[in-house]
Amino acid sequence: MADTAGSADVADTAGKRFYVTTPIYYVNDVPHLGHAYTTVAGDVLSRWHRQRGERVRFLTGTDEHGQKILRTAQAHGMSPQDWCDKLVHESWQPLWAHLGIAADDFIRTTEQRHVTRVREFVQELYDKGEIYRGSYEGPYCVHCEEYKSPGELLDGEGEYAGQKLCPIHRRPVEILEEENYFFRLSAYADRLLAHYEANPGFITPESARNEVVGFVRRGLRDLSVSRSGFDWGIEVPWDPGHVIYVWVDALLNYATAVGFGADEEQFADIFPADVHLVGKDILRFHAVIWPAMLMANGLPLPARVAANGWLLVGGEKMSKSNLTGISPTRLTEHFGVDAYRWYFLRAIAYGQDGSFSWEDFTARYTSELANEYGNLVSRVTAMIGRYFDGVLPAAAAAGPAEEQVVRRLAETVAEADERIGERLDFAGGIAAVFGFIGLVNGYLTEQEPWKVAKDPSPEARARLATLLHTAAESLRAVAVLLNPVMPASSEQVWSCLGAEPALGPLAEQRVQDAAEWGRLPAGTRVTRSDALFPRLPEAP
Repeated sequence: MADTAGSADVADTAGKRFYVTTPIYYVNDVPHLGHAYTTVAGDVLSRWHRQRGERVRFLTGTDEHGQKILRTAQAHGMSPQDWCDKLVHESWQPLWAHLGIAADDFIRTTEQRHVTRVREFVQELYDKGEIYRGSYEGPYCVHCEEYKSPGELLDGEGEYAGQKLCPIHRRPVEILEEENYFFRLSAYADRLLAHYEANPGFITPESARNEVVGFVRRGLRDLSVSRSGFDWGIEVPWDPGHVIYVWVDALLNYATAVGFGADEEQFADIFPADVHLVGKDILRFHAVIWPAMLMANGLPLPARVAANGWLLVGGEKMSKSNLTGISPTRLTEHFGVDAYRWYFLRAIAYGQDGSFSWEDFTARYTSELANEYGNLVSRVTAMIGRYFDGVLPAAAAAGPAEEQVVRRLAETVAEADERIGERLDFAGGIAAVFGFIGLVNGYLTEQEPWKVAKDPSPEARARLATLLHTAAESLRAVAVLLNPVMPASSEQVWSCLGAEPALGPLAEQRVQDAAEWGRLPAGTRVTRSDALFPRLPEAP
């Protein structure tokens, strides 16, 4: 029953370079669910493209300069470098390892490989006349490390009555009066708008694109690219009394991490990024300031800036400042790492705000992971063990029911690849795979192999072999498709199916080949699976 129907519709991108980044996170505190959400999305996307056979570069890291870091470190009685080292080594990197984040590089902005190249980049802009000396007076949010326009500030109430607040952090802004250096950002408004027009997919989702276009059309002000009121930052090369504005420093990590100024061959091969994954609260930095900086230095622009929404708890954005920050490990201890990785991408449409609740997570875990997927794996492997002594039987002639499974698998692979690999529609792609899982469950329910097994005739035996081979082959494809999302449980399925000796490691399986029917050979030793997703303990 070999069939490759629909496989021609799956993208053939083998050998293509794919460069994806997360933001580099500000290490003034420990990571919360919001940080993990974007990072898991980057990991799933990078794993997906690896399984397309592409040359993937996945970058994450930490942003360690700026006034907020300095003040936080001082409040803890530590130097800013020691504070950053402590958080990176004890919180950020261990959490990414715990969540299975397979980044190719973890860059820190205090590393010399970054510091040296940032100074060179800024010096080039200065030498080209793109940076000039001026003065700044206006509101600044230390928590955002961002200059604010008066029109976007909120009026404070209660303890903040009479003060102006940052619209994101709801805390008072500070009024800065400094002699700084400025980047001629205003000169790039027309070029940016022309780029947005010529490349409608440059900013996604559409709501984010509309916001940025509207912002730029209202006019851009030149950007202060230095600070002189403190010294925790990268020195301005021509004026050591100033440090480079933390956001200019941070954005350049996407270039310094892949060889800017140090390895021309590597830089030309990898840069620019195919996708920058960012939170919507830092969208303007990535969709306005970053491309303008690249234009000014004659460098190519990223293909896409994709903004995810906010994670909400009780209608409030998840952050430490409003006390809705939740440690990811609190959830992984209860649900498991694979379920954690799956839930947020399955339950929340990427690019939109989404609410989290224990109740919703529990309900989805039970219905989709345990009852649908886990139960399917358990009963298929158990029946092969019971009826064929754990050896995968050869399929006989396919009937209409099997042809439907084959057809739906091809459609599922094409849809999942398009949604996850191209559109970053993780929820839609995962839903497509679970729709196929539901189809296979329905196939077994309708065909009733446990009843067929009671008939000792050769015809019934052949039919039983076809049913179980069809179900096992379906699970082979599901393991490939879910591996980027849930690598541990997918590896468990791959092992139970005995697939590695015949087909090789799971991570080397191509998305493009997942719909090729009949890859799992008869005679494979199948072992009964322990519960993929065991019953949940009582909620804490």
